[in-house]
This record gives sequence, C-alpha cells and structure tokens, in this order.
Amino acid sequence: MPKFLIERRIPGLGSFTEEQMRTIAQRSNSVLYDLGPHIQWLQSYVTANRMYCVYIAPSEDLIRQHAKCGTFPVDDIMPIERIIDPTTGGA
Repeated sequence: MPKFLIERRIPGLGSFTEEQMRTIAQRSNSVLYDLGPHIQWLQSYVTANRMYCVYIAPSEDLIRQHAKCGTFPVDDIMPIERIIDPTTGGA
C-alpha cells in the first residue's frame, strides 16, 4: 500500500498544549475509524507552524476525505517514493 507525506500548515502549532494535541489526535482517530481499515496514520512531526504526517492509504483522495471529515488542513500530499536510513549506507 502506498505511503504519503502530508504537509499541514497550522499557525502556532508548536505552542499547542498537550490537551490540544490529544484532541487533534482523538479527532483524527475517530475519522480513521469511520473510514475503515484502508487508511492508517503512522506518525506526525510537529514544528512551530507545520505538521508533517505519514499515512498509508490507497489514494490521495482517501487522505483528502480524512482531512475534510476531520477539518484538518492539507497543504500538500506527496507520495513517498523511498525510505532511507543510516543502514542504507552499509555494505
């Protein structure tokens, strides 16, 4: 199944409280549950004003549907072509 990187611009995100983050995650989980097993949120990285989320989904359309139902911004969706890490440099 394809993996995607989603960029979400959210002003002030890095200053959100733990409770605000928990609420966002709970809303996302609820929408994911409703959409069924074909979409999965793996993790997100939070910066001062952006969130970068990694999802597994069959299509960008399903990711956009998740965003619409959860009222999450979507500024860019990029298919992940490859994943490398330090072990990639090994023999």
